[in-house]
Amino acid sequence: MAICRRIIHPKMNQSRNLAGGDTTVDSLDKMDDFSDVGSDSETELKTTKRKKSSTHGIQPPKRSRLRAAVREVSSPSDSSVSTVDVPPQKPSRGLSRQPPPHPVARARDANQNITAENIYNAVLSGKSAMVTVVDEWLDTYKQSREAGLLVLINFIVQACGCKGVVTEEMFSSMQNAEIISTLTKEFSEDSVNYPLSTPGPHLKRFKASLCEFAKVLVRSCRNSLVYDEYLFPSLLALLTGLSDSQVRAFRHTSTLLAMKLMTGLVEVAAVLSVQIQTIQRRYDIENNKAAFEKVPQRLEELQGTLSQMHENREELSSLMNATFRGVFVHRYRDKLPEIRVACIEELGKWLKTDPEDFLNDGCLKYLGWTLHDKQSPVRLQCVRALQGLYQEKEFIGRLELFTSRFKERILSMVLDKEPDVALEVVSLLLLIQQSTEEGLTEDEHGHIYPLVYASHRGLACAAGNFLYHRMKLMYAEQNQESFKSNSAAFIQMMIAFYIQCEFHEHGTYLVDSLWDVAGSELRNWETMTAYLLVETGLLDEEEGALIELMVCAIQRASQATPPVGRTQGKKILSIKDKKIQEQDRGRITAHFIPLLPQLLTKYSADAAKVTLLLKVPLYFDLELFSSAPRMSNHLDQLLAQVCVIVEKHTDAAVLEACAHLVSILCSDRYTFSSRAHTTFSQLLDTLTDCFNSYLSELLQGSADEDDVYSAAIALKRIGALSCAKDPTAWKLFDGCLQLLNSRVETIQPEEELMVSALKCAAFHLMWFKVKAVNSTPKKEEIKILKREVRSFCKVCQTYLSVTQAEIRNQAFELLCDLLLLFSETSVRSEPALQTLVHLPSDALRSEMAAFLLDYVFTDTDDDELNEEVDKETIIIQLQRKRNQLAGYCKLVIYGVFDLSAATDVFKHYSKYCKDYGDIIKETISKTKLINSVQSAKTICLSLQQLFSEMLTEERSKQDISEIRDLAKRLAMSFGIDLHRARKPLVALHMDGIRFAFRASQGEEELQNVLFLEVLSEFSFKLLPKDRAQLASFLKSECPEAALCWSSVRLYQRSLQDRTVSKPKDHEGGEQSEAVSAHNSPVTKRKRTTANASALDNSSLHSSLPTPVLTSTVLKEPSKALGSGDFQGAESHNDITLTEPQSEEEFSPRTQMKAVKRNKRCVPTIRQRTAEQADLNSHLTLLSLIDDIEEEEPNIEDYESDSDHTIHSQVSNRQTTPSVLDELFD
Repeated sequence: MAICRRIIHPKMNQSRNLAGGDTTVDSLDKMDDFSDVGSDSETELKTTKRKKSSTHGIQPPKRSRLRAAVREVSSPSDSSVSTVDVPPQKPSRGLSRQPPPHPVARARDANQNITAENIYNAVLSGKSAMVTVVDEWLDTYKQSREAGLLVLINFIVQACGCKGVVTEEMFSSMQNAEIISTLTKEFSEDSVNYPLSTPGPHLKRFKASLCEFAKVLVRSCRNSLVYDEYLFPSLLALLTGLSDSQVRAFRHTSTLLAMKLMTGLVEVAAVLSVQIQTIQRRYDIENNKAAFEKVPQRLEELQGTLSQMHENREELSSLMNATFRGVFVHRYRDKLPEIRVACIEELGKWLKTDPEDFLNDGCLKYLGWTLHDKQSPVRLQCVRALQGLYQEKEFIGRLELFTSRFKERILSMVLDKEPDVALEVVSLLLLIQQSTEEGLTEDEHGHIYPLVYASHRGLACAAGNFLYHRMKLMYAEQNQESFKSNSAAFIQMMIAFYIQCEFHEHGTYLVDSLWDVAGSELRNWETMTAYLLVETGLLDEEEGALIELMVCAIQRASQATPPVGRTQGKKILSIKDKKIQEQDRGRITAHFIPLLPQLLTKYSADAAKVTLLLKVPLYFDLELFSSAPRMSNHLDQLLAQVCVIVEKHTDAAVLEACAHLVSILCSDRYTFSSRAHTTFSQLLDTLTDCFNSYLSELLQGSADEDDVYSAAIALKRIGALSCAKDPTAWKLFDGCLQLLNSRVETIQPEEELMVSALKCAAFHLMWFKVKAVNSTPKKEEIKILKREVRSFCKVCQTYLSVTQAEIRNQAFELLCDLLLLFSETSVRSEPALQTLVHLPSDALRSEMAAFLLDYVFTDTDDDELNEEVDKETIIIQLQRKRNQLAGYCKLVIYGVFDLSAATDVFKHYSKYCKDYGDIIKETISKTKLINSVQSAKTICLSLQQLFSEMLTEERSKQDISEIRDLAKRLAMSFGIDLHRARKPLVALHMDGIRFAFRASQGEEELQNVLFLEVLSEFSFKLLPKDRAQLASFLKSECPEAALCWSSVRLYQRSLQDRTVSKPKDHEGGEQSEAVSAHNSPVTKRKRTTANASALDNSSLHSSLPTPVLTSTVLKEPSKALGSGDFQGAESHNDITLTEPQSEEEFSPRTQMKAVKRNKRCVPTIRQRTAEQADLNSHLTLLSLIDDIEEEEPNIEDYESDSDHTIHSQVSNRQTTPSVLDELFD
C-alpha cells in the first residue's frame, strides 16, 4: 500500500523527538498484530510536518495544545502497546458515575459569531445549509485558532450526547486521554441512547447532516487549512482517542466523523495527485524545449509549485496513514455493527477514489474478511463496496487475487439468510461474470439459477437478470445477430431452461423473475403462437412448456401484479402501470381472439395443454367481441370449441376450466351473453338426453357397463357445467334421486355414477334456493323444495356408511353445504322462506360425528402410504379432510348443531394439532363469541368424555397424562383477560367437580375423582375470589372420607392463592412436588439466585491482577458499592464477569433490559455477608461502557450462519394467511 509505505517528510523529524526515532510506517500486512487500545496510531498522527510559525498569516498565541498532544504520544517512557496514558505528575483519579456538582460553563469568546451549540442545532435540524455553517465557523477559526478548534471539539462532544464541556483551561493544560476521561465522568446516564442511536426519522436526518458537515469542512479547507499543521492533526488526534473509548457514544460518533474526514482527505489527495501529474507534464514539456526557447523563470515557478504540491501530498499521506492505522484498522471489527458498517462503507469509497494508494491486497483483505461478518448490514455494505470496484474495468487486474481468494465465499452468500444481502451478491456475481476473463463456471452458475423461484421478489429478479444475461452471452458466442432483436432465441433458451430445471415446476414465478429485464421478449405473443401453430416446430414436451410459460406471461401482463407469495399486502398500481396494463390487455385480446380457436382445435385432445389454453380468455377485454361484426365469428368459433372440449374430455381439471369460462361468457354484463347461454343450453340438452336415454335401464338394473359409463360421463359433464349455469330447467333432480335410491342396497354402487348423481341433485337444490331468494316463489314450489331437501339429506345420510371413499366424502361435503344453506341463519332476512329451514335429525348428527371419528381423526400408516401413495396424494387427502372438518365446524358455529356437538372436535385438539390445530383453535374462539359459558362447559364435556372412555376401555392410567396435556392446551384458549374469562372458568370447574363426585349406577366407589387432576390444569386462570368459592363448593360436594385422597388434595392445592405461602405437605409425595412446581414462579427465583452466585464466584474474590485500563478508564480509589452503581448498562469490570453471548447484547434495547435486571438483583446483593460487601466495595462501575475487544477474523475456520440458510422457495401447496377465512366463509 502506497500510503502505508511512505516515509514521513524529513522536516517532520526535526521538530519531533520520538521514542525509538523510527518514522517508517509498517505495511498493512503486520497491522493485525497490533492491539486495539493504546496503539501507536496517535504517534503517527502527531508526527506531522510543521512549518515555521512565521509562515502563518495569524500568529497563534500559544501552541500548548499541540505540544501536549505530541508529548502524549512521543514520551520515551511510553510503549507501543501501552493501554493507559497517566501523567506522572498527577495522581490517579477515579471515574465517578455522577456528574460534577457544578457544571462547567461552555467556553465562549466574546468575539465569536458561532458556538458549538449553534453548530449542533444546525446539524440536528438538518435544515441549515452546511456551507454557511462551516463558513461562519471558519471566520471564528481565522480570528483565533485555539478558540475555533475548541468550538469544533465541543460540537463533537455534544454530538456524542455528552453533557460535559471542554473548557479553555482543559484544552490548554490537559492531554487527550485526560480530557476524554473527564468527559466520560460527565456523560449523561438518563438514557442509553445518543444522537446517532436515537430511533426514528431524526436518526437519518442527524447522521446525514453530520456527514455533510464533515464533507463540507474538508472541502472548505482543502486549499489552505488542511496543510496548516494544526487543525486536522489536532482534530484527528482527538477523534482517534475517542474512537478508542469504551463509551459507545464516543466510539461510534468519533469513528463516523474520522471516516468521513478521511474520505474528504482522500478526495483532496486524489485531486492533488491529478494536479501534480498535470504540473509535471508541463514542467517536462518546458524543460525539453531547446535552450533558446526555455524560460528559466517559468521553470522555477513550475518547480516551486511542484515541490509545494509534493509537500502537501506528503502532509495528506501522513494524515491519511495515521487515521487509517489509528481508527480504521481497529474499528472495522468493532463490537457495534454500525461502526463496522461505517468503516467498510468509507473503505469502499477510498478504494474507488484513490486506487493508486488503496487498491491493493493490503486493503482488499478487509473487505474479504468482513464478508464473514455475523451481522447482515456489514455483509451488505461489504458487497456493495465490491460492486463499485468491479464496475470499473481498469480495476479488474488488481482484483484478480482477491477474486480467486474469496469467490467461493461470495458464491455461498447467494443463500444468505438475509434476502437483501443475497440480492446484492447476485448482482456482484453478474459483474464478476461480465468483467473478468475467467468469469464463472457452469457449476458456479448452478448456485444462482434456482433463485429465480425464490419467494423474495427482489432476489428472484436479480437471479432472473443473471439468467437473462447468461442467455444473452451464450447466444452471442454462437451467433453474430443481436440477442435483443431475436426473441425466438430467448424463447427457445427459456423453454430449455424450464424443462431442464429440476428445482420447481412453477412457470409463474420464472416469468415474474424475468419480467423486469425481459418483458419485451415475454410479451412477444406473435413468436410464441407462431411456434405453436407450426406443425413441425417443437417437441411435445417443448410445446407444453411454451404453452404454460405463455399463459403465465399473459396472466402477468393482464394483472400487472406479482404472483402469490411475492407481494406483501395489496399493491396499488400507479397511473403509468394502469396504462401499461390496459395496453397489454388490449394487445393480448386483439392477438388471441382470432388465434385461440385454432390453438384449441390443434390441442383439443391434450388435456394438460387445453386446460391451460382455456385460461387465456379470462384475461381478455371481452367487450371487443361486440365491437365489430367479424368478432362475432371468432366468438362463435370459441363457443363451439368449448362445447367440443366438454364433449371430448372427462378429466375433472378440463371440465372445471370449461365451467369457469362458461361462467364468464354467460355473465349478464356482456351483450353477447345471450348467445353464450343459447350455445351452452344446447349442450346441456344433448347431455341431458344422453343421460335420460340410459336412466330407465339403470333403474331396472338391465344396463351394461358401457351404458353405465355413458350415463356417468353425461352426469359428470352436467355436474361440472352446473357450477356455472342453472340446471333446474332440465329437471334432473327426480331422476338422480331415483338413481341414488335404487343403489342404496347395492353392495358396490358405481362410484363415478353415484358421485355425479349426488353433485347434480345438490346443484339443483342450491340453484333452486338462489332463485327463491332472488324472486318470489309460489308456496307449492317451496313445499316441493323442502320435500326434496329432506329426501336428499336422507339419501346422503345413507351414503355416509358406504365403503367407497369418494361417494362417502362427497355425501358428507354436500350435507355440510346444504344444512348450512337451509339453516335458520340463511333465511333470517327472508321471512317468506322460513318454511325452507331444514333442521338435522339426531340420527344425522350422530352419523356426521361418527364420520369425523372414523375418517377424519384417523392415523394413517406411514409405511403403507410410502409404498402405495405419493406425497402429492397425501397432501390432497389431508386438504380434503381439512375441508370436511371445517364444514362440520361451520355447522356448529352457525347454529345448525348445538355447541355440545363440538366435543367430538375439541377432544382431538392435542393429538391432531399438527394437521387441524388451526381449524380447531379458530372454532374454539368462535364458540366463545357465541356463548362463552356454554363454550367452557363444552370444553369440560369433551374432557369428561375422554375420561369416561379411559375408564370404560380400562386403559392404562398413563392415559390421564394425555388428557391433562389436552387440558393444558384448552386452558390457554381462555386468554390473558382473567376477568373476562371469570364466569366461563367457574362454570367449567363446577361442572368438573360435579362429574368427579358423581357415582355410577350400581357402584358406590367414586371412580371419577381422578378427573380433579385434569381439572387442576385450569386453576391457574382463576381469580382469588373464585378460588375460595370453588374451594367451598368442593367441600360441599366431596364426601368427608374423600378429602384425604391424593387427587382431591392436589386439586385443593391448585385452588390455593399463589401469593399466600403454603406449608409443606409431606403426604402428597411426588404429586405435591409436581403441583408446587407448576404453580410457583420458580424460574424467576432461580434466575436471581444464579445472578447472585455468579457475583459471589466471580473474579472479585480472586487474587487476579487488575484488568488493563484504556485511555478512558483511570484507576480510582476504593468506593462503597451502592445500589445505584448497578443501574449502569455495562462496565469494564462487568465484562470480566459475564461475557456477552451475542451481538444483540450490545444494542441499546438490550442495555435497557440489562438495567432492569440489575435493579432486581439489588435486594439479593444487600443480603450478603459483611465480608462479601467489603470485597465488593472494590468494584467500580462505569455506565454506558462497552467491551471493545475486537474479533480477529479467522477466514479458514469462521463460518457464517448464512451458509446453512436457504431461502424459502415456492411451495407446491400454496397457502395464504386468509386460509381460515376461506374455510369458514
